[in-house]
Amino acid sequence: MIPKQHTSDKLVIQLLAGGISHERDISLKSARRVADALTEQGASVIIREPDGHLLEYIETDKPDVIWPVLHGATGEDGALRDILALTGVPFIGAGAEAARLSWDKSIAKTLVSRIGIQTPVSVTLPKEAFRELDAEAILKIVSNSIALPLIVKPARSGSAQGVTVVRDVNDLSKAMIDAYVYCDVVIIERLIEGIELAVSVIDLGAGAIALPAVEIEPVVGNFGFEERYTAGETNYFVPARMSASLSERVAKVAIDAHELLGLRHMSRIDMIVDESETIWFLEANVQPGLTETSLLPLSVLAAKQTLGETYYSLAVAAHRGRG
Repeated sequence: MIPKQHTSDKLVIQLLAGGISHERDISLKSARRVADALTEQGASVIIREPDGHLLEYIETDKPDVIWPVLHGATGEDGALRDILALTGVPFIGAGAEAARLSWDKSIAKTLVSRIGIQTPVSVTLPKEAFRELDAEAILKIVSNSIALPLIVKPARSGSAQGVTVVRDVNDLSKAMIDAYVYCDVVIIERLIEGIELAVSVIDLGAGAIALPAVEIEPVVGNFGFEERYTAGETNYFVPARMSASLSERVAKVAIDAHELLGLRHMSRIDMIVDESETIWFLEANVQPGLTETSLLPLSVLAAKQTLGETYYSLAVAAHRGRG
C-alpha cells in the first residue's frame, strides 16, 4: 500500500510537458492526465513547455514543486534535471546522474547485471562504427553469435519507437536503419520470449515499494508504439497472472534495479519472465507514461489507490526532500 503524505497547505505544482522529442504527444497527454488528478486533490497546477522561457516560467510561477512529465531525451537524459537542480526548486523523479544512467539502456543493462540481475546478451553499435566498418560483415557475425530471434532497439529512446523483432536475418539491416532514426546508438539483443511485465516502483521516503505487476499481452504482434497507445490493441492483466512466489521475486528485481540505478520517487522496470521462470531485466523508465493507456496508472489503481492521492503524495515527498 502506498503511504499517504499529508500537508496543510496545498502545493503549487508546475508540470513540464511537450518538448521536442519523438514522444512529445505522449508527454502532453500524460501531463493533462496528471493535471486533472492533482487538481482534484486541490493542488494549483500550471503546465509549461520546457523551452527558452523555462527559467522565466519558474521565476514567475514560483512553484513549490516541478514535475518534468517529459518522455524521451528532453526529460530523461539528465540535462534538464541538472538545470532544475540549479534552480533550487524541488522536482519529482530521478536526479540528473540517475537519469543519465537509466536513460541509456546499454549502461543500465551493464549496471544491473553487476548485482546479479539477468539481462539478455546483446551488442551495442554506434552509427559511426556501423557505417565505417563493414556493416554486412558486422551483422553476419552478430547474427551468428546471438541466435535468432533478435530485438533491435535504440539505446536511448522510449515508447518502443524504432524497435523491431527480427526473426529472419535478412531483415536485420533494415531494423538497424529504422532504429538509427531515433538514436545514433543501437542495441541488438537476444529476444527473450515469455511473460512481458512492467513493474512500477514508488518511493515516498519510507523505502521503495513495487506496485502490482502489469502483464502485457498484445492482441497481435509485439508491444510496439501503436499497441501501447491505442485502446484495445493490448490486453493487460493487473496483477499479473503468476504465483505469489514469482510475484515476490519480480518485485524484488524491480526494487533492486530502481535502487541500484539511483532512481527516485517513481520508475517503471520492464522485464520478461521466460518459461523456466528466469527473470530478465530489459530497461528502466525514468519518467513512465501516465496516459489513459499507460502502465503505472494501472498499477496504482490495482493497488487500490487513487491517481490523485498517489500523484499528490509524490509531490509532497519531493517538496520535503524525500524519496
